[in-house]
Amino acid sequence: MSGPDLAQKQKKTRMKYERFIAGRYLRSGRFFTSVSTWITALGVMLGVAVVCFVMSMHNGFETELRTRLLGTTSHITIFPRNSHSIEDYHSIIEKVESIDDVVAASPFIYYKAAISSESAGDGIVVRGIDPELERQTANIAKDITRGEYSFEIPSFDSTENASGIVMGVTLADRLGVGVGDPIVLYSLKGEDLRKNTRPRVAKFYVTGIFETGMYEFDSQLSYISLPAAQSLFRMHDEVTAVHLKLTDIYLAEEIAPALTAVLGYQYQIVTWNELHRNLFTWISLEKKMLFIGFILIVLVAAFSIISTLVMLAMEKRTEIGVLKTLGATAASIRRIFIYNGLVIGSIGIILGWSIALIAAWIQNKYALISLPGDLYFINYLPIKVNPLDFLMAGMVTIIICFLAAFYPAVKASRQSVIDVLRQ
Repeated sequence: MSGPDLAQKQKKTRMKYERFIAGRYLRSGRFFTSVSTWITALGVMLGVAVVCFVMSMHNGFETELRTRLLGTTSHITIFPRNSHSIEDYHSIIEKVESIDDVVAASPFIYYKAAISSESAGDGIVVRGIDPELERQTANIAKDITRGEYSFEIPSFDSTENASGIVMGVTLADRLGVGVGDPIVLYSLKGEDLRKNTRPRVAKFYVTGIFETGMYEFDSQLSYISLPAAQSLFRMHDEVTAVHLKLTDIYLAEEIAPALTAVLGYQYQIVTWNELHRNLFTWISLEKKMLFIGFILIVLVAAFSIISTLVMLAMEKRTEIGVLKTLGATAASIRRIFIYNGLVIGSIGIILGWSIALIAAWIQNKYALISLPGDLYFINYLPIKVNPLDFLMAGMVTIIICFLAAFYPAVKASRQSVIDVLRQ
């Protein structure tokens, strides 16, 4: 057998006996040492379980929030850079729909107006849309809870100069209106306010009521047809912006430069994460802080690892002396105790992962943790498991366990054979 092969075989043999002795140390010993070992493993388990479950809970909340936001605002929005409206939106839609990964495009008008019913009035945001194009880029048609996703008013009202309006459920409740009830919109856009002007008035009938679960939309947003919005806001054949829906929301940053190259710099391309930067930056920062905070639980368990291995080293002084007299090196003794720390950590990690996965499945299936629907946009806490979060929690935990085991391992390896034999 050649020199390198012999060295490799000796190394494998040494690792086997080190792991064997580490396993014997964990399985043997006094009752107190065994109990402290399992208590330490349980501490690691609880830390990992809490970290993974809370991160999964945060992922579920973020995913639900993103889904509901993008269901109304879409993935990319094209705004005019140097004006308040887009005139050639027909050609823009034709150009952008030819780009790969762009599913559909829809123009819209976005402006504020006053609204009044028979019993109440308020200020709202009005969005003028093409219903068929908007259906392809947003989820508004799926969010209708009462009435229909249509701006066509019933036949008995067809003689009136009126159109249909779709509004949020909270807004409808505040105005005291339901499907078929009339409302009036008022706008001063385009008027010369230095003169004695009056707002333009347009009558609408409620044809549909939607519920996105987002209070901001359900209480402030209404949809009317694009021609009705152009007439109300004096925009002729113009729109405020154009929505784009992509095959994958995470392609937005890649597609934005291609859109700029096709449309030119007179248009501003705003991706979904830029449009909601403050919100998602806050969510990301909160997730990092939660991870750091709950890692402290694992650090507490790490002190238990230190105390457990120190007691093990004291208990096994005689065995360590015997191993050294038989030729075991200080490095081998260190590895034996480090193996012990890593085994404790690995048991805790596996059990923690299992508990987190079971708890996530139970919560998603039975919704044990509920939320008040009148305060939050969801009525239960969704859980989304991200394997990367589990892997990160496991890696950080195993590193902490390794560092925690290092001091007892060094202390054990420095024990004097002579002192042990004298005792």
